[in-house]
Amino acid sequence: MLSSKWYDQIKWICIGIIFFFGATLIDYNWIKWGSLPAYITSIILLLSTNTELSGAESWITMGGLTFQPSQLAIISGILFLAVIYGELPKKFPIFGKSYIKILIAAPVTALPCLIILLEPDFGSSMAWIVIFMTSLLIGRVLFRYIIVIIQFGLIVLPILYFFGLQNYQKERIETWLNMLNEKPVDEQGAAWVPKHNMIAIGSAGYLGKSNNNDSINNSVNDNNTINSNSSLVTEMGFVPPNVAINDFIFVTIAERHGFRGSAILLLLFLSLLLILIYMSYSAKDMTGRMIIAGFIGLLFFHVFMNVGMCVLLVPITGLPLPFISYGGTFILMMLFMLGLCQSVWVHRNQTD
Repeated sequence: MLSSKWYDQIKWICIGIIFFFGATLIDYNWIKWGSLPAYITSIILLLSTNTELSGAESWITMGGLTFQPSQLAIISGILFLAVIYGELPKKFPIFGKSYIKILIAAPVTALPCLIILLEPDFGSSMAWIVIFMTSLLIGRVLFRYIIVIIQFGLIVLPILYFFGLQNYQKERIETWLNMLNEKPVDEQGAAWVPKHNMIAIGSAGYLGKSNNNDSINNSVNDNNTINSNSSLVTEMGFVPPNVAINDFIFVTIAERHGFRGSAILLLLFLSLLLILIYMSYSAKDMTGRMIIAGFIGLLFFHVFMNVGMCVLLVPITGLPLPFISYGGTFILMMLFMLGLCQSVWVHRNQTD
């Protein structure tokens, strides 16, 4: 039932708000002792997945509750990297050297990245690359090391494509490239969803179809079924209902609210990113700066990839839109991290 999805999401948001205020009011320095146990626990959970959804065995079901441990792993990884870059150099000066930072941070990010890639969950595994590169940029690693890592990544990229990706993942990339170059694609197969995403967004106009009372009245349907009387592409079954509220939620919003609504949503995300950048700049220490920087990288990556795959800027990767997409684990982790960033801001003038 679609209505139950609303109730579930509201429930998770309410729980997430508790997480937000809890993380805000507690001094973020607790991660000095809490990040490593959280990271180890997340690795154990990644190895304990027992439920397959959307073609990836990346979920755990316990007592009727299903959650995605990769989200917990990403958050714990950000916190652990913050300790590595912020706290270790204070006690052991050798950890302040760039190559030592890289030698420690690389396996910390590579281990969960590979586990998630084998599930296979390509989108979530890519988030680790963004977090790793963000940690290098903010963690005062010498730029020449970063250049070498980027060059190495470009060399390895073709090998990962041919030997590391599943056939359906390669098909998504090839379909995306063919559509960009206006080449023939299988519109009944891999190109089905991207094609109708573009139709839904392109037909929305400036104000969107929500101003058309007939479209909305005909599309009201509490059941998670196709409504053939609706003029909304996302309600006619061309975009699968289970992803129209999750991975392709931007398509649903853009079709209903048009360019104006989409632009407002993106401006809100931009405002949040700018606020977080200022908060990171104002942090009292490297640990706090790394926490916020890691969240900035994660937030930007999710927004860019989610919106990008909906408008054909990037291939379909199956990443949710922060604070908007349906999903309990993701909204809890995002609100928790937002609260932790707020804690860095609240305690910016506090002396140790």
